[in-house]
Amino acid sequence: MNIKNDVQAKQVPRWLVFLLAAACGLIVANLYYAQTVIGPISDSTGLSPAAAGLIVTLTQVGYVIGLLFIVPLSDIMENRRLVTSFLVLLVVALAAAAFSTHAVLFLTASLVIGVGSVVAQILVPYATYLTSEEQRGQVVGNVMSGLLLGIMLARPVASFITDAFGWQAVFIFSAIVIALLALLLSRALPARKPQPAMKYGQLIVSLGTLFKTLPMLRRRALYQASLFGAFSLFWTTVPLRLANDFGMTQQGIAWFALAGVGGAIAAPIAGRWADKGLTRILTGLAIVIAVLSFGLAHVFQGHSTAELVLLVVVAITLDMAVSGNLVLGQRVIYSLAGEARGRVNGIFMSIFFIGGALGSSIGSWSYASGGWSLTTLIGLIMPLLALGYYFTEKKASIVSNS
Repeated sequence: MNIKNDVQAKQVPRWLVFLLAAACGLIVANLYYAQTVIGPISDSTGLSPAAAGLIVTLTQVGYVIGLLFIVPLSDIMENRRLVTSFLVLLVVALAAAAFSTHAVLFLTASLVIGVGSVVAQILVPYATYLTSEEQRGQVVGNVMSGLLLGIMLARPVASFITDAFGWQAVFIFSAIVIALLALLLSRALPARKPQPAMKYGQLIVSLGTLFKTLPMLRRRALYQASLFGAFSLFWTTVPLRLANDFGMTQQGIAWFALAGVGGAIAAPIAGRWADKGLTRILTGLAIVIAVLSFGLAHVFQGHSTAELVLLVVVAITLDMAVSGNLVLGQRVIYSLAGEARGRVNGIFMSIFFIGGALGSSIGSWSYASGGWSLTTLIGLIMPLLALGYYFTEKKASIVSNS
């Protein structure tokens, strides 16, 4: 079955949507496995505590490289072949990480893991070619719920596996799963053969043109960068608060991280409501929920059981805001550029992911400098900036239409 550029299926089979959602979750999880097990990895590979942060940083750098230089290829190359090729690369990198005994090898593998994991961002726009405009939000929401579950489950799963079998088992397990997934996708995905209108060099240059000429792409990317920055700041620092203020063990922190999974329910709901024309209202609601979440975390900073329960609620509502707004943003950007969806998605995701990287690095500094109070204050400012920008959206639309 080939998906031509001018032909879209009216109804996507449920099994295919489920497969795409599961694939995105399993692939993107590789970006986050190392975050909660940096300590054991550093001990095994000889990384100093000061250099241990490179594990996460290089994975993120690899991901941004892939978003900018690999994802756009989906607009000119057969998508199924592109997906399986980079999944094979990801398997090799995961295996190399699992058997690394030296820091340089593990860090190199981390960089390549980031590059290979961008396959998830090839599959999301691929899904939009399978469906009609009327169902696009719902399909994107369902696929993104799988991706977000992968993000949220990766940290606790890595902690549990490391506790039972060692950190190497995390990467061995993932390499096996991704290898099986590559085989399954190579057989199950319909082929999509774009009609390339430009060469690769022109494709990369066009990223700047798209960013410049699509104001709504810039707007949605900045909304999501602000929210994901706050999200990353929270999940970088909340394990420290749980350990320091509530005396939680690594296993307890892993159980807390599972609470965030509840936020993934917002993705398919937001997609369905966006299909009904409620995108702008829901965007404002998502940003306000993020503001209120950090507001509660900032006001209630005690060490009681009630405040621990409140922190769980904050984790869930913050994740709901981020996941819901992500689906809303992707539905908007996929309607902007037709056959350039791969490039548009690469721009959107790279900006939003840079926001997350900044949130993580700021969180580490803020917690060390001013504790939870300074951290939650900065986390509150991030969505407040997005809210201020949101209030200019209607005015910007009027100016652009005049």
